[in-house]
Parts: sequence; C-alpha cells; structure tokens
Amino acid sequence: MTQPTSAAEPPLRAAIIPVTPFQQNCSLIWCTKTMRGAFVDAGGDLDKLRAAVAKTGVTIEKLLVTHGHLDHCGATGIFAAELEVPIEGPHEEDRFWIEKLGEDGGRFGFEGKPFEPDRWLGDGDQVTLGDLVLDVYHCPGHTPGHVVFHHAPSRFAIVGDVLFQGSIGRTDFPRGNHSDLIAAITGKLWRLGGDTAFVPGHGPMSTFAHERASNPFVGDAVVGSV
Repeated sequence: MTQPTSAAEPPLRAAIIPVTPFQQNCSLIWCTKTMRGAFVDAGGDLDKLRAAVAKTGVTIEKLLVTHGHLDHCGATGIFAAELEVPIEGPHEEDRFWIEKLGEDGGRFGFEGKPFEPDRWLGDGDQVTLGDLVLDVYHCPGHTPGHVVFHHAPSRFAIVGDVLFQGSIGRTDFPRGNHSDLIAAITGKLWRLGGDTAFVPGHGPMSTFAHERASNPFVGDAVVGSV
C-alpha cells in the first residue's frame, strides 16, 4: 500500500507489510528523491521485508521503532545487524520491554532478540531519511516509551499502537496508562491536523479527522474537542 501526497511525485512514499502472527503493520518509508529510507517496526518475517527492498529498490539507512513490544521490534536487532544500519527509537522508558524480547518470543512462538538502540528518541526529536525530516512525538500510554513519527509536508504519520481506525491502544500491559494515552492522542496527535493520514500498528489506515468524528474511545463526542 502506498501513501501518495499529491498528483506529482510526493517527497515520501510508504509501503505497509503486515508481519508476525499478530499481522503488525511494518512500514517501509522512503525519500523519493534519494531512494533512501527505513523500516518502521521490523517485528519479524524478514523475508517479506527483504522482498520489499528488492521490489522498491530502496536503500535502507536505518530502522525505526515506535515501541518495545515483540510484534513491533522482535526482529529489529537481527535485521539491523544483517543490514549494518543503526536503530533509532523508541523512548528509553521502553527499555524493559526490549530487554525481555527473547522471553516474550519464546512465549508467543516467534523470534525475539533484545537490542540496544543506537539512539533513544524523545519528544521533539527529529529523524532523517534521505532528504526527509520526520518529527518525533513521545506518546505514552500503551507503553511508557511509545513514540510516533510524523512527516508534516506529507500530512502522514506512523502511530504504532497509540491509535487505530475505530479504537485505541490497550493499556492493560505493564506500565500502561489509559489517561496518558488519551492525553497523548488529544494533546499531540489531534494537533497535527485532521487531514493527516496515519498508519496504525494493526489494521487499516485512517485520518485524524475521521477518528475525531467517529472513534468511540477518543472521538470529540466522547472526550470533547480541543
């Protein structure tokens, strides 16, 4: 699936590759000018990700991580070593999740390997891909160290398990916090603009305007407008 931003060649393109038994939306995003890019949340099924690189011709320069859950980053350390590229993200508050990827992989029956990111990310940081600059927003609640990536010129975001079409992230995992999650969505994501299209961690894409109008957990009718 691609995410065009105009009739002309957009600065950013994206392909969504569902991976792992949880069908997690790993995203391949790239700068169309330089054909350099990154995978966001390389959780597993590396053969699928290698095939996406071969099909698109993108040069992978880093791996990005939204949060430390197994389906989102279980294979990230393995893939980074194979590609010889750095890992950026998530926020360091998710270190405890990353440290137990091996244990969680054994529990759920697919590979997980702990890793140390080359760069932990925080609110207000930026990451680069080719000529692209993405803004980083720390959005805790689903996990304490969850981050979101936003490319303002493309009106495009990758939000991991913070927000879904018609739903929000679970907060019943260790150090989850429902009020923090609602505050992150309404206080940070809504401010990015209703016409922003987003890739969630699972399921179909949506826009922030659609979710504000209809989401039964965090829509304006439920939590009020901001």
